Amino acid sequence: MIELLAVLSVSAAAGMRIALPLLVIGLLYGNGLWAKIPLLSRFSPPIVLGVLVSWSLFELLASKRLMGQRILQIVQLVFSPVVGMILGITVAKAMAVPPQLVWILGGVSGLLALVFQLVQAGWFYRLRGIPPWVILVEDLLCIFLVLFAFDAPKQGGLIALLLLWLAIRSSKAWRDWYF
Repeated sequence: MIELLAVLSVSAAAGMRIALPLLVIGLLYGNGLWAKIPLLSRFSPPIVLGVLVSWSLFELLASKRLMGQRILQIVQLVFSPVVGMILGITVAKAMAVPPQLVWILGGVSGLLALVFQLVQAGWFYRLRGIPPWVILVEDLLCIFLVLFAFDAPKQGGLIALLLLWLAIRSSKAWRDWYF
């Protein structure tokens, strides 16, 4: 159960940003965890770190302008399920989940990241841009969810479930607005 909550926490972070959760894992949890990250462990850590720092800076700076938010929405919609799956598998491996469950948790993580990204895209188009203070809260929440996934999985998972509940409520609100 704790493993599922940790995976939910990290997948919520992947639903908000793509490179920032991977960068936080790489910087805080070191080389031991880099070896467990699928796909990224095949590349040299300095190259991966450089790409993640560059993309994280782009995410942070581009999200402040409307055109940057549009570009990020498209990129994040495409890559959030992949990054969510990678992060879910990484957390599952780090928590010594049985191998037959690792891919299931990775799939759930990727789907949850996609759901969060779809809700974020819906709010973006509904509000015609996301206010800067919301983006700042989102960035901080993304970092805290990654930290909670490893250090306090119960709290991180509960936050992710609360965010999922808010996503479901907002989709109901959209339906009420349009129908």
